[in-house]
Amino acid sequence: MWRESRSEAATSRLDSLKWLVVLALVAGGIFGNSFYADQPILYRVIALLLLAFAAGWVASLTQKGGEFLTLVKGSRTEIRKVVWPTRQETTQTTLIVFVFVIITGLILWGLDSVLGWLASLILG
Repeated sequence: MWRESRSEAATSRLDSLKWLVVLALVAGGIFGNSFYADQPILYRVIALLLLAFAAGWVASLTQKGGEFLTLVKGSRTEIRKVVWPTRQETTQTTLIVFVFVIITGLILWGLDSVLGWLASLILG
């Protein structure tokens, strides 16, 4: 038990250090982007992408980062289980929604016209 809490404390300290490295990489990217504003945008974008990749890699080495990667892998598995509609089903559903929107719009237009006419009769 004592060893577990000791290793968890060490992991926690290392995770804190890793998050500081991530923060430093992000801050360096922001500062570097503004400091090198006179450089072509292509070079700055490439540098920012490399820094973002490095920050993401360091973050993935933390406990929370590992849990996030596990969540992403699980969600990809769940997406593969989804039964997507066919093109015909999508077209039919879209047409049904379109027709009902037009019908609802006409009903609301008629109701608004009648209520406006009634209000003009009452108010004179």
